[in-house]
Amino acid sequence: ARRGPDDLPKQYRLLGGEPVLRRACRAFLGHPAIGGVRVVIHPDDRVLYEAAVEGLGLPEPILGGESRQESVLNALAELSEDPPRAVLVHDAVRPLVGAALIDRVVAGLETHAAVLPALPVADTLKRAAPGTRQVESTLDRTDLHAAQTPQGFAFAPLYDAHLKARAEGRAVTDDAALAEAAGLATLLVPGERAALKLTVEEDFAMAEALIARTPARTAIGQGFDVHRFGPGDSVMLCGISVPHTHGLVGHSDADVALHALTDAILGALGAGDIGTHFPPSDPRWKGAASARFVAHAMGLLAARGGTLAHADLTLICERPKIGPHAAAMKASLGALLGLPPERIGLKATTTEGLGFTGRSEGIAAQAVVTLSLPADPLPDR
Repeated sequence: ARRGPDDLPKQYRLLGGEPVLRRACRAFLGHPAIGGVRVVIHPDDRVLYEAAVEGLGLPEPILGGESRQESVLNALAELSEDPPRAVLVHDAVRPLVGAALIDRVVAGLETHAAVLPALPVADTLKRAAPGTRQVESTLDRTDLHAAQTPQGFAFAPLYDAHLKARAEGRAVTDDAALAEAAGLATLLVPGERAALKLTVEEDFAMAEALIARTPARTAIGQGFDVHRFGPGDSVMLCGISVPHTHGLVGHSDADVALHALTDAILGALGAGDIGTHFPPSDPRWKGAASARFVAHAMGLLAARGGTLAHADLTLICERPKIGPHAAAMKASLGALLGLPPERIGLKATTTEGLGFTGRSEGIAAQAVVTLSLPADPLPDR
């Protein structure tokens, strides 16, 4: 069934305090080999979707069809307008996919047009007599594997296989079956036990236990950023537009607070700085919303199997006054970081007229974050 006992579709239920879909998206957003993420949703779930992915900077969702197969075809048709070289197809209800698993699928696409992560079948398999619950035979499980996602494909052959299947009225349960039917050599790569599909209540319990049992270490990151004032009538701070006599100068939207926050997360991960990931020389980031930078850093954190425990920001400026906008800023940060208000510190101070901020030439921001990371990450993560 698409819905669980709380009448929510399973991908929007909470797992470890976070929507299942959000966890799945962040795993891919933070992976360096992934160029973009598109989510296919049921037409009735738009409100749930917006709440689940708020702040991640995802493009418009794609509306799905009556079946999984139709939904994937809808997504491929959308991507065909500017097709990628390769595409990964992932079930949103497999939220604990690890970076190492994504690595293996992407690496397999260097030599094969289709890549399937799978686990060897460990249980003895029995076939029941048709229409009964009596055992008819025992199946040989040698060389049998249980398929997982993400499944990787060269884009053009997969799209062609989907179009052909639709024309022939042929239905399959996963995209690897279409690849097989199209004669594509499909490479098996090792799957992960943790990347289980959330189908029944026991699966949710197992996933919660996996999250709870993951050993953790604490990492602390610090970020600092400055932007000078320039032409404009508002400034972006913490994702909120604040009216002012000037704007802030920067290649993106110059949100000094979110830039400091991004650097703090990247620093705690040992992953460079904001300029490494989003060079100011790259025209793609001209005028870009800085929430995208934070979402990218949060995705890297999720790909490491980590979580954000706390964030503390200080804005340093004479003007504009922060107090009237503090509540909206904190709410914006909460939505972007997936944190409750009590885990977010937001303060403002001045330099008593000293320095460039004291002369009202610009705004500075400091950020400190506390991360929880796996104590013993896999060597290839």
